Amino acid sequence: MSYVIEAIYENGVLKLDEPLPLSHQQRVKVVVDDHVSVAKRSLGMMGWKGDPNVVERMALDPEAGILGWPQL
Repeated sequence: MSYVIEAIYENGVLKLDEPLPLSHQQRVKVVVDDHVSVAKRSLGMMGWKGDPNVVERMALDPEAGILGWPQL
């Protein structure tokens, strides 16, 4: 079974936002996704040389993005 749980990395330790339903000393495999936004990952494709946070804010703004477009 797979679980997706948010966590924060502090002082060399991953601290989970919620407990996992696992047995004591159960072995697991951990895959770490550093959760970089799509806007920041695709920044180079646009040729943008400015602040990546500006692009991310524009991409996530419901009035500026495609989220408000009618469904086709």
